[in-house]
Amino acid sequence: MPNFQEKALVQAHEQLAPDIFRLTVHSPQIAQASAPGQFVMIKSSNTSDPLLRRPFSIHDVTSGGMLHLLYKVIGKGTRCLQNLSPGEQTDLIGPLGHGFQFSVQEPACLLGGGMGIAPLLYLAKSLQNVSSPRQDHQILLGARTSVELAPLVDDFQQLGYTVQAATDDGSLGHHGFVSELLEEVLPSVRTVYVCGPHPLMAAIARQCQAADVPCQVSLETHMACGLGACLGCTIYAPDKSYRHVCKHGPVFDANEVLWTL
Repeated sequence: MPNFQEKALVQAHEQLAPDIFRLTVHSPQIAQASAPGQFVMIKSSNTSDPLLRRPFSIHDVTSGGMLHLLYKVIGKGTRCLQNLSPGEQTDLIGPLGHGFQFSVQEPACLLGGGMGIAPLLYLAKSLQNVSSPRQDHQILLGARTSVELAPLVDDFQQLGYTVQAATDDGSLGHHGFVSELLEEVLPSVRTVYVCGPHPLMAAIARQCQAADVPCQVSLETHMACGLGACLGCTIYAPDKSYRHVCKHGPVFDANEVLWTL
């Protein structure tokens, strides 16, 4: 699959919630070549500090070569990224990795927790073009509070989807974990796509395996290069062989991942 290194002009930088931002850049080559579930490596400042790029899921692609990235400020790289303003340039490499497989016309469940919601918006839009009517798909989203979750729920609702929400504090939707919403909808779907914290994905993988429902997971790990050279994003398969999230993923069949060592 082709990937590009591209100078991207910042078009917009929205703050959706405390420490949560959506960055929009004009990146026509990467946008045109991208698929849901792939990611980019972005240079977070115009200096050599921090030296390494940061990986981010492709949150959305819109007309005119616009690429959207969703992120939360949690460290030095994202604090630097937060300082980018419209009109400035940044440098991206992408699209990288293997994305979601969704060619079959069948009802699906998209389940995201926290910043794991990021790659699911682009997938939700793409499903409208290739699969059954949007009302047949289940969208389950979870976060700590309504402040963090409500703007992301609205994105999916604007596409015409009905969204079930869950928050840790009960301020929006179900009071509890988003995984608790899956049991009710699992009999009505043929595939589950999930991204979120590792414990959440492990729990969903077990539920799907017990119900004999295929599950695809989008893994998030630390990585230095995004190209398979540094080997910093290594995970184990069930047979104890190695996989690299940047090269073999980030999207895997849940049965390809060893969830506990």
